[in-house]
Amino acid sequence: MIKWSYSGLKQYVNCPKQFNEVRVLQKYKQEDTKYTLYGKEVHKALEDYARDKKPLGRNHKQFQSVVDVLLDIPGEKYVEYQMALRIDHTPCSFDAPDYWVRGIADLMIVDGDTAFVIDYKTGNNKYADPKQLKLMALMTFAHFPDVETVKGGLLFVVKNSFLPDEYVRSKQDKYWRDFAGDLQRMEMSYDTGKWLPNPSGLCRYCPVTTCEFHKD
Repeated sequence: MIKWSYSGLKQYVNCPKQFNEVRVLQKYKQEDTKYTLYGKEVHKALEDYARDKKPLGRNHKQFQSVVDVLLDIPGEKYVEYQMALRIDHTPCSFDAPDYWVRGIADLMIVDGDTAFVIDYKTGNNKYADPKQLKLMALMTFAHFPDVETVKGGLLFVVKNSFLPDEYVRSKQDKYWRDFAGDLQRMEMSYDTGKWLPNPSGLCRYCPVTTCEFHKD
């Protein structure tokens, strides 16, 4: 049985060879860039503000007003909330030995039969990827049986942009089918040991320097 997360599946789709070398064999490390370091810094600042009301520093103060709008939504607040599912889609603890998939919600608000799931983004909203919200919604339905509707959103804090989406419990089977093809291909790679490279303009930034498509 494979174990996965959305970021891992996305890396596999982008390049199976890189996924294998970095995540499976751990022969190479994906080094942080100034952009990923900034993203981690902003996430930590917003986490501390949402959970503990720790004042935002000068470099992050501009994000407070948009986050305050979310925190004003009524309901139970969960910050950096960890969720995991077994292969039969039943909920389990994040570190359960038999977990199949797991993920972390930056901010979740549960109010009766409705949940709000927010993912902070520090990148460009031009490259929005709402599929991550779909997976978080599926895990929310499993962990919160009373929730019938998940209102998800990608919050691009730097761009002051919000990309919403909505999911309903009755369509869970349809949502899972959206991941089936990529998961089947990943499982086949594990079974056969074939991790084919997927050359693109991103090859120059890849940590797998021994790949024939890597460019200095």
